[in-house]
Amino acid sequence: MPICRRSHPRFCLALGTVILSAATLAQPPAAPGNARSSAQAQGDAAMKRLKAAIAAQQKRRPAAGSPQPDLPAIALPSIPDTKAHRAFEGLRKRVSAPAMETRARAALDAGRAGLAANRDAMAKRVAQALGLEAPDRAAIEGTIAPNGPKAYVPVLFASSSMPLSQLRAYAVQLEPASGVIAFRGMVGGMGRVGPMAKLIAQALRLDPGCEGPACEMRKVQVIVDPLIFRQHNVRQVPALSLMPGDPTRPYCERGEDSERGAHLVYGDASLSALLDEYARLGGKEEVRDVTTRLERR
Repeated sequence: MPICRRSHPRFCLALGTVILSAATLAQPPAAPGNARSSAQAQGDAAMKRLKAAIAAQQKRRPAAGSPQPDLPAIALPSIPDTKAHRAFEGLRKRVSAPAMETRARAALDAGRAGLAANRDAMAKRVAQALGLEAPDRAAIEGTIAPNGPKAYVPVLFASSSMPLSQLRAYAVQLEPASGVIAFRGMVGGMGRVGPMAKLIAQALRLDPGCEGPACEMRKVQVIVDPLIFRQHNVRQVPALSLMPGDPTRPYCERGEDSERGAHLVYGDASLSALLDEYARLGGKEEVRDVTTRLERR
């Protein structure tokens, strides 16, 4: 009986494949020597292919020293030997000027000394303006001139929240009266002096467009004194009081029982209007002393 029929070619092909595989498996295994020879031959063939690939890559790589294909070659200009020689000769024959160097060093030293002196002077002035240091009596002689047994000084209680134009207007009015502007605290806290010094300078400059330490300032004392605010129970600003004596002394040198103004006037008004209200409250003697100084000016 035949194994397969002509009408089943797929079945015959599959059966033949199975028989062939079985015949292959039935062959005896290769000897160890033949396996080693076969592995050696495969390794040699792989090494030849690797060498051929490396050689082909080296052929495609550009030769050493040739410009890269994406970068153009740059030709550096050559300097003639005569020009180079003249340049070096000029450097060697450079004439030194000891006198000019001496003057330059002297000017540099003088500038450094002047800057240090100005820095110390400005630091002292800022400390005095903020009430952190006793003011120089000789420097401000005549700023607060006593008149009789008691001289009353106008003290305007202000704040950094007030418009700069308003602070400048009060500085103009307080200068002939030898007045003082008082702040409760410093801009940005007691640990920062720069913002407060800038605000004071902007309020006291004669020329608002001037910049730098050389600008001329109005002769108005500015203090930062939380004690004077507490003594007068200041609830809002601007406010005005007329204090006997010198309110610019550092608050650390004054006590709670130090002299204070008898009255306190509130309101965003001119100095003359505030003085009129102060006199109406009973401070006619103090107002008379301040107006007398104003008339002398």
